[in-house]
Amino acid sequence: MSGNIFCNKCGAPNDANAQFCGRCGTAIVGAAAPAPGAPAAAASFQPVPASPAGYAPAPVGYPVAQAGVRYGGFWIRVVAAIIDTIIVSVVLAPFKAIFGLGGLALGGFDGHGFHSPRALLYLIFGGGVLGLLKLGANWLYEALMESSSYQATLGKMIFGMKVTDLYGNRISFARATGRHFAKIISLVTLCIGFIMVGFTERKQGLHDMIAGTLVPKR
Repeated sequence: MSGNIFCNKCGAPNDANAQFCGRCGTAIVGAAAPAPGAPAAAASFQPVPASPAGYAPAPVGYPVAQAGVRYGGFWIRVVAAIIDTIIVSVVLAPFKAIFGLGGLALGGFDGHGFHSPRALLYLIFGGGVLGLLKLGANWLYEALMESSSYQATLGKMIFGMKVTDLYGNRISFARATGRHFAKIISLVTLCIGFIMVGFTERKQGLHDMIAGTLVPKR
């Protein structure tokens, strides 16, 4: 007999003289019987285990629990956050001059008191504008930098840290945005969400767990 014979179970092609399927190990129905007196061929294969239902290949990158990966700890991330805060404050300094006490001066504040009923309105308006500017600047600075090719803010870059997903890949702007605003939850839990960085296995804060991110360190 020549040619191939196909497995009745998995359909894999096998040699016409094969007794068992080389892929799944199932006995092949209709296979040629061994010659009288000939020793039975020993199986030289290992059956391939069936994939469990819902199995999907892992994303490209290093595994979640790769050995030897170091992560940024609590205190080094605190120092990096202070540096980032200073950077954003320097950028916002001209706006503070315009909408802060400078705005009140235009409204009637001359150093001796309020001489215009509009001064309080200027104060409220200027404070509101500065609050929105600070919120937007912090968000865009962090989300844009961490989703860029740098994968880190300037503070994190100084200490060799970057923000990745659970497989070491660059995160998207949407995920970086979610991570940024998830810090509100870490804050309102009496900062326990931040303190968790010092005690979790991969140095994840609550906001990291919510966003599915890690902060590896060189």
